[in-house]
Amino acid sequence: MGKIFDPVFMIHSFPEVLQALPTTLFIAFMSAVIGLVIAFIVSFIRYANIRILSPLAKVYISFIRGTPDLVQIMLVYYGIPLFLKAINAKFGTAFDVNGVPSIAFAIVALAINAGAYMSETMRSSLLAVDAGQLEACYSVNMTRLQALRRVIVPQAIGIAIPPLSNSLISLIKETSLVFTISIIDIMAQAKIVGSRSFRFFEIYVVVSIIYWVICAIVAFALSKVEVYARRYERKVDK
Repeated sequence: MGKIFDPVFMIHSFPEVLQALPTTLFIAFMSAVIGLVIAFIVSFIRYANIRILSPLAKVYISFIRGTPDLVQIMLVYYGIPLFLKAINAKFGTAFDVNGVPSIAFAIVALAINAGAYMSETMRSSLLAVDAGQLEACYSVNMTRLQALRRVIVPQAIGIAIPPLSNSLISLIKETSLVFTISIIDIMAQAKIVGSRSFRFFEIYVVVSIIYWVICAIVAFALSKVEVYARRYERKVDK
């Protein structure tokens, strides 16, 4: 009878699993950047209550919140090729449906998901800034855009960073789902390594440690960003 738990195998598995770390980090980084752009656009649409666009933004957020992440990945993975085929049939274009890499589908799906959650964080942060400051900006002849850019948004960013940090950490963990669309990320690499000896418990301990360390580093870095972003806030003596 073999060992119930093999720490030596676990230690030796780290280098092999870490080979897929760049793929995981790339997906997380690109999804975060695109997700933040989506979040900024959607949050301002809802904050300004733009007609037609604001209700559409609400539907988008509601759909993302109400469906599993894995389902969203599958919808993008199977939906984009159908969309490209429909464009080719309609307009006679020649988009290479099979030429789109799986990693692109993963980034799009995770960015759409993250954008919905982060947009609500940004909108609530904009609303948290005292409305009187906007009126004060108008009193010195600032336009709405100038007031947002110079006064409201800088304060909202400081408020938004802690919940945005949680969203970014969640995004990193959600990359563990992309192995379902044939991407060799940390999870997929772990399954490959674990299947050789059927030491799946040990290999998932390795995966847990890797994700934990990554998230801890990101959380630490974002805490420093928060301190920098809020450096001009008035300190209240205790």
